[in-house]
Amino acid sequence: MRKLFGTDGIRGTANTEPMTAEIALKVGMAAGAHFLKGDHRHKVVIGKDTRLSGYMVEPALTAGFVAVGMDVILVGPMPTPAVAMLTRSLRADLGVMISASHNPYYDNGIKLFDHIGLKLSDEVEMEIEKRIAGEITTTLTSPDKLGRAKRLDDAAGRYIEFVKHTFPRRKSLAGIKVVLDCANGAAYKLGPTILWELGAEVITIGVNPTGFNINDKCGSTSPEAMCAEVIKHGAHIGIALDGDADRLIICDENGKIIDGDKLLAVIARHQKELGTLQGGGVVATSMSNMALEKYLESIGLHLKRTAVGDRYVSKFMRENGYNVGGEQSGHIIMRDYVTTGDGIVAALQILAVLIEQKKPVSEICNIFQPFPQILKNVRFTGKNPLEDAGVQKAIVKAEKELGLQGRVLIRKSGTEPLLRIMIEGENQNQIDILAGDIAKVVEKFAV
Repeated sequence: MRKLFGTDGIRGTANTEPMTAEIALKVGMAAGAHFLKGDHRHKVVIGKDTRLSGYMVEPALTAGFVAVGMDVILVGPMPTPAVAMLTRSLRADLGVMISASHNPYYDNGIKLFDHIGLKLSDEVEMEIEKRIAGEITTTLTSPDKLGRAKRLDDAAGRYIEFVKHTFPRRKSLAGIKVVLDCANGAAYKLGPTILWELGAEVITIGVNPTGFNINDKCGSTSPEAMCAEVIKHGAHIGIALDGDADRLIICDENGKIIDGDKLLAVIARHQKELGTLQGGGVVATSMSNMALEKYLESIGLHLKRTAVGDRYVSKFMRENGYNVGGEQSGHIIMRDYVTTGDGIVAALQILAVLIEQKKPVSEICNIFQPFPQILKNVRFTGKNPLEDAGVQKAIVKAEKELGLQGRVLIRKSGTEPLLRIMIEGENQNQIDILAGDIAKVVEKFAV
């Protein structure tokens, strides 16, 4: 079992384990040593979001990599997908993003990418953990072979040009009014610049980071401000990114939220029409709504499900020839362009459909009615509630009651001490009761 790595890298409250400077130093040493293969000069790209604790984690990681002989390229505040892209572009051996994604400012995290910009496998993460737990000082290099650190001044410009090339050539966003919420996070400069350079009129919120306000009443997890601004300004669309800009949520011209499932459906349908969709369908996780599956079937496509986590979606896509996949939460992976979720690239795909069809977003995106779905997060201490017989009994009871007319999905969060209870069915009242019953049992046994 992994102890440091969760669903999406290492994550926790800043300055407490596992997010301390000491562990960040060891992660740098262990990951660096793992990827030191060959006689070439090894490189790692390090980016971060706008959290105050980034100033603690970044130099600790840098010291760890330098200590084992790896050169460090610092790119500063940068979206997670930008770090993946730059790692590949710079022919680096490893990429690191310092971010806790959609979490509050007091949390932070470390995400690792391999040389082609893919998140590490469970097996590689286990190897890195073993190095951290072992005699890690044996990996230290001699004084003459220490790594060097430098800043890449044009990192932002490189990513901006890369993203703009994912938008159709000879197309413009002129005449499109967009509300863009950057969550006071990593895309606070890049996001507005990209849309403006493509011709859009951009109304921004969440573009004044202080180190403390990332994801605070803004961004994809708090889209109310975006919706209000869309209505206020009569915008065509609202786009809300999260703290590291690897996911998005949009709203239509009426301020109605459109989640990742509908975005996947719109993109898949459009690519099918263009003849560019690969695999004959879409890859999503077990959290995606049953209505997405039925809609795709109605247009001759299928849905393949994976475990929760965009890296599992990405892996399945690569291994089985799909180029569109993602999560209900708004991680959208366009494998023709990117190796991980990219909120800005995904937004441009929706905007491309908007300007091509010349229809309002409400008509383009509201293409199916989701099945009622409830998600409850129950915080726990002590043992994993899923190991308890009482909790399992409650889950089986709910599954029997729903039968084939719904789904029960219970999982332990990979980033927080939470049990996530998701129930889906045709009757809202029924699933509310069933989810509440399971939550009560979890609260009783997880102490």
